[in-house]
Amino acid sequence: MSDEAKALLLEQVRKYHHLRSAPVEFVPGITPIWPSGAVLDEEDRAALVEAALDLRIAAGVSSRKFESAFARRLKRRKAHLVNSGSSANLLALSALTSPLLEDRRLRPGDEVITAAVGWTTTVSPILQNGLVPVYVDVDLGTYNPTAAAIAAAITPRTKAIMIAHTLGNPFEVAEVAALADEHDLFLIEDNCDAVGSLYDGRLTGTFGDLTTVSFYPAHHMAMGEGGCVLSSNLMLARIVESMRDWGRDCWCEPGEDDKCLKRFNYQLGTLPHGYDHKYIFSHLGWNLKATDLQASLGLSQLKKLDGFIEARRANWARLREGLEGVPGLLLPEATPRSEPSWFGFLITVAPDAPFRRAELCDFLESRKIGTRRLFGGNLTRQPAYVDQPHRIVGDLRNADLITEATFWVGVYPALTNEMLDYVIASIREFVRDHS
Repeated sequence: MSDEAKALLLEQVRKYHHLRSAPVEFVPGITPIWPSGAVLDEEDRAALVEAALDLRIAAGVSSRKFESAFARRLKRRKAHLVNSGSSANLLALSALTSPLLEDRRLRPGDEVITAAVGWTTTVSPILQNGLVPVYVDVDLGTYNPTAAAIAAAITPRTKAIMIAHTLGNPFEVAEVAALADEHDLFLIEDNCDAVGSLYDGRLTGTFGDLTTVSFYPAHHMAMGEGGCVLSSNLMLARIVESMRDWGRDCWCEPGEDDKCLKRFNYQLGTLPHGYDHKYIFSHLGWNLKATDLQASLGLSQLKKLDGFIEARRANWARLREGLEGVPGLLLPEATPRSEPSWFGFLITVAPDAPFRRAELCDFLESRKIGTRRLFGGNLTRQPAYVDQPHRIVGDLRNADLITEATFWVGVYPALTNEMLDYVIASIREFVRDHS
């Protein structure tokens, strides 16, 4: 296809986008107010169509370009694009089991400290690698574990810490990183909900040995599906790349031959010397790559990331101001010394409130205001984890309260002030009528 023909076609795609995306009047109680969602414009649609026109259906030039740009944006030396945030977590944790890490490698039975409240795929990789999750409670208000709680959980069997920044609110990551250094532990930051968050003026995702990001449509940037593992430790980055790419020892891109200069002049394991390096496997691995279709959308979304973050912060602040002083509700608080890039607005119904969370959520849902729970709540009570190896530090009192009484509403950039004010008015009306 000639460049002129492509340009004409893409211009038609942009026009089509505007036809399909005409503004819809907000009607309170009728128009859905979603808790999360992707914000996509004509350039996003054009980016996807252009990649499709060029039949870039596997990982290729756009994927490498995105990895480089995203690593720069998050101030890490290396980024590896994968097919989901869940895969990113699996890769990050699995990388710590590599034989290349010698005495520091994680082995079955080693302990990994994590939060008792969160998303399942922060914990599942621990169990999938034969390791033992050690659950610590979280604080109400910030919904993150404190550095003190993590310190109290460290034993000689502890080898790593893997914790998410809850709904964009940073945990005390500088203090936790210092703990990790002091005890020679690895730190994985699950940054899937927190792209652009700051702690002590520094981006989250830059404190740990590895960090993970998700590009599911609910998150700060959308690729449809997708994720990323980032690190400034070149050995860890190389292990992640190998495990993502089937476990291959060779680092040549698909379609490249002998860029490693070792293709027929290398020996590993008990293979004969000169065995094709493209088919030597030094790790247990998977094919977890994303495609250039996804990367092309990611490159378009990355240009708008700063605006997305600004909108999320403004929407959260509007809800926080509008709900200040409402009786019976515990409102969220930013972790001290942090500037979150918010994913949602958390609310806990106080135990002594004259109404329950379920009643409030049912009321909001009846008004087309979408609500979500704080993911899995107390994960030790989830059927998938009840009979799995684990250790609990403390009584998880707050995790149990969150399981019963906590929910969140949206702050994503497509929400208008009119929508947010309707959420505020609806919550205030419900509390007034039930007091």
